[in-house]
Amino acid sequence: MNDAEDDPIAAAAPAAPGEVGLVESRDYVSAEPFVCENGQTLPGFTLRYETYGRLNAARDNGVLISHALSGDHHCAGIHALTDRKPGWWNNLIGPGKALDTNRYFVLCANVLGGCQGSTGPTSPNPATGRPYGVSFPAVTIGDMVRAQKRWLDALGLPRLHAVIGGSFGGMQALQWGIEYPGYCAKLIPMAATTRESAQAIAFNEVGRQAIMQDPAWQHGDYPNGGGPRTGLAIARMMAHITYLSDVSMDRKFGRKVIQSRPSAAPVAVGDGYDAQSSMLGLPTATVATDAFAAQFEVEGYLRHQGEAFINRFDANSYLYITRALDRFDLAATYGSLEQAFAKVTAETLVIGFTSDWLFPPEQNRAIARALLRAGRRASYAELSTDLGHDSFLLESPQLYELVRGFLG
Repeated sequence: MNDAEDDPIAAAAPAAPGEVGLVESRDYVSAEPFVCENGQTLPGFTLRYETYGRLNAARDNGVLISHALSGDHHCAGIHALTDRKPGWWNNLIGPGKALDTNRYFVLCANVLGGCQGSTGPTSPNPATGRPYGVSFPAVTIGDMVRAQKRWLDALGLPRLHAVIGGSFGGMQALQWGIEYPGYCAKLIPMAATTRESAQAIAFNEVGRQAIMQDPAWQHGDYPNGGGPRTGLAIARMMAHITYLSDVSMDRKFGRKVIQSRPSAAPVAVGDGYDAQSSMLGLPTATVATDAFAAQFEVEGYLRHQGEAFINRFDANSYLYITRALDRFDLAATYGSLEQAFAKVTAETLVIGFTSDWLFPPEQNRAIARALLRAGRRASYAELSTDLGHDSFLLESPQLYELVRGFLG
C-alpha cells in the first residue's frame, strides 16, 4: 500500500441523498514482482482506484465494478464541485440507488495496462527511466484480474459480495468467477461474451491500424502528451459506432445537417487538425477546401467523441487493451465453456440487450447456458432496448431493478 494513503477504505465525503458526492482517487502500490501470463515480469505495479460507501464489520459487503474499454476507476461521484459530470456509472451507484452505498462498499480500479493512474505503457520503466511504450508486457484479462486480487488482499477483503461489469468489464467478471472460486458470491456480467466474434476482432484491428499507421505513433515510442492523436481519434470514432444502434443514431441524428458553419477561409493545419473542417478543432485529415468539413450532425458528433477521447486516453493502452479483448477465449483456454465454468461457485446473472450487435444477446445467453450445463447457479435476463451495446451505461429503471433484486 502506498504509505502516503492514510485510510485505503475510507468512505466518500458526506453526500446529498442519492449521490456519493465528493470522492478522491487513491493508489495501491505493489512493490512485489508480477509475472504475466506470457512470462514477462513487471518489477511492481500501481492500481488507481476509488471506493464508495463503507466496509462492514464482517468485511463481506464489497462490490467490485469492472470498467469497460474506455472507462476507468472513476465510476461515481465528483472530484470537485466544478466537475461538469460525475463518474461514468453514477446513475447506478449511490445512497438508495441500485448499488446502494448505504449497504455496499463499492470499489473500482483502473486496469493494469490502463492510462488513468494504473501501471501501463505510459508508466516509466524502472530499467530505463522512459515510458514502457510497446515494451510493456502483453497483459491479458487474467493478468488484470490477478493484479486486482493482490490489491483487494492488501485492502483486507476476504471475499466480495459481487463483481459487476459491462462489455470488457463483464469479461473480467467472468474471469473473477473462474480464477477465484469462492471469493465472489455473485457475478453480473452485462453485454459480455466469452470470446469476440471475427467481426469484433476486425473492428479492433481497424482501430489499431489507424493508430499504428499514424506517423506520430513512432513505433510506440512517443512522449507522454504526444503521439498518434489523429489515429487514436479515428479508432475511437469507428469503435463508438459499434457501441450504438442504427435506430438510436437515426433517431438522434437522422440526416440532419449542421446549420451554422465557420465562414473563414479554409486553413490546412499540418498536424492533422483543421479548425475549418471540424466543429471544435476535431481531428480530420488535412484538407485543401471546405468540401469535406463536417456537414451532417452525426459527423460532428463522432469528431467530438474522437477529440474527447484523445484528451484522456493513451494510444498504446488502446492497443494493449483491445488485444487483450481479442485474446480472451474461455472455451479455447479451458477446453470448453463447461470446463471453464466447472469451478465457479458464484451465483450469476447474465444480462443481454436486444439491440447490442457487438456482443449480441445470443452470446450472452450462451454464457448462462454453459453455466447451467456445468451445474452452476445462473440466470439470464434480456432487456429490450434500441440503444445498442452501450445500453448498460444509460438510464434504465429495468436494469436498476434487476441489479437491486439480484444483489439483495
